[in-house]
Amino acid sequence: RCDIWLKRYMESRNDHYSAIFVTARQPHKMSVAQMRYIIKRISNRAEINKEIHPHQLRHSYATHLMNNGAPIEVIQSLMGHEKSETSKIYAQLSGRLRKEYYQKYF
Repeated sequence: RCDIWLKRYMESRNDHYSAIFVTARQPHKMSVAQMRYIIKRISNRAEINKEIHPHQLRHSYATHLMNNGAPIEVIQSLMGHEKSETSKIYAQLSGRLRKEYYQKYF
């Protein structure tokens, strides 16, 4: 699971920075521009013929959490949102789960 890998990664680092992605240069927190550049290089190498942005990864992360049963409060905390309404915008159920829940509750 993603949360286990993330925890292992953060525990394995020898620094005290809270950012997930860090750089050698000050302020050590990777910028959005740096993330865009890295994502573009990776998607080109993977021959993905679509623009991928860091923001899309946040949506995917939240959706993945929700589809795997994470409560909205957990998603809110992991995403760093002050309000759960913001997390609900990010996290959208997949079509399969939406249909499943609709059939279960209606």
